[in-house]
Amino acid sequence: MGALTEPAAEARPAAASPLSAARRLVVKIGSALLVDERSGRVRRAWLDALMDDVAGLRARGVEVLIVSSGAIALGRRHLGIGHARPKLEEKQAAAATGQIILAHAYQESLARHGLTVAQILLSPDDTEQRRRHLNARATISTLLAFGAVPVINENDTVATAEIRFGDNDRLGARVAQMTSADTLVLLSDIDGLYTADPRRDPQARHLALVEAVTPEVEAMAGAAGTGYASGGMVTKLAAAKIAATAGCRMAIASGRESNPIARLEAGARCTWFAAQASPLTARKRWIAGGLAPKGRLTLDAGAARALLAAKSLLPAGVTGVDGGFERGDLVTLNGPDGAELGRGLVAYGADDAARIAGRKSREIEEVLGYRGRDEIVHRDDLVLTGAAGDEG
Repeated sequence: MGALTEPAAEARPAAASPLSAARRLVVKIGSALLVDERSGRVRRAWLDALMDDVAGLRARGVEVLIVSSGAIALGRRHLGIGHARPKLEEKQAAAATGQIILAHAYQESLARHGLTVAQILLSPDDTEQRRRHLNARATISTLLAFGAVPVINENDTVATAEIRFGDNDRLGARVAQMTSADTLVLLSDIDGLYTADPRRDPQARHLALVEAVTPEVEAMAGAAGTGYASGGMVTKLAAAKIAATAGCRMAIASGRESNPIARLEAGARCTWFAAQASPLTARKRWIAGGLAPKGRLTLDAGAARALLAAKSLLPAGVTGVDGGFERGDLVTLNGPDGAELGRGLVAYGADDAARIAGRKSREIEEVLGYRGRDEIVHRDDLVLTGAAGDEG
């Protein structure tokens, strides 16, 4: 069948879980797992067990980000919104109230392990517009560097149907893409992808590994809105495609039992979706070929050598700034002879870049009146395109 591994492979000796190789992990948690349907409250014992798993990963040096639903469900109970079809403004009010309850639950649960939680609310523009993408990426990277566990949700308090991710499966994949995570786990009410809905077809077969999300694989999920599993298998396969392109492996795993991440690492049944490249390679391919340059930075000989040695570009090495680019735009990086050496996402707009060109990084605050990034283009945000360049 080419793009997927048949269940017969499960009879072979179990290999180490791909989760054991994770260095930056995104875990997506749905409302049905986190919030008790009858009481409308957080399933605290389940959450504590999951945060025990997170603490174990953090102790091994794994960076963990959590994409969590649940704010609307918690807020509805708190505000007494009991009818089945609340209005948009009622959902937004519920989200505003529930988000505080949700963040507090994570804070208390992680505090048992001495871990700090950070709340981040995102809209699609935050992951897709380059300036906001860079800001969000930089904030999350800084939080991870300080050892915090970011808990991320869609900004439901202001989002409308036209400006929504629509589901947290895709939000999880966009977060993984934005942060260059290597692993994404979607905790669900089902243990992976089957050849058909196992609740309706007793002959449906579980798939342990999917190498690529082909039309054949997509057909197994059923129609949008009717696909099986919470959130719909259709949205999970859409997330798998985003993650794979970003160089991130993804798992659909059951979260019904306690300690679902530890169970997954121990070999619990799930479906893994293979990544197409490493996260850094995928990001650099996107930079190299997915955007149109908006300007140009000319480098001195020392900066050109540093660039070819896979180092970041500092303002001190810039001798010329051309174009009307903004922060986050793509610019070409040219050597003293004018030849293009690389391309990168610039951390300053053209006016500010021109003001700090040739200056030491420690002088940026004095010149601009604020302290931005030390690098004018960070090495993770650039790719070499000259004769000595590569994609990684």
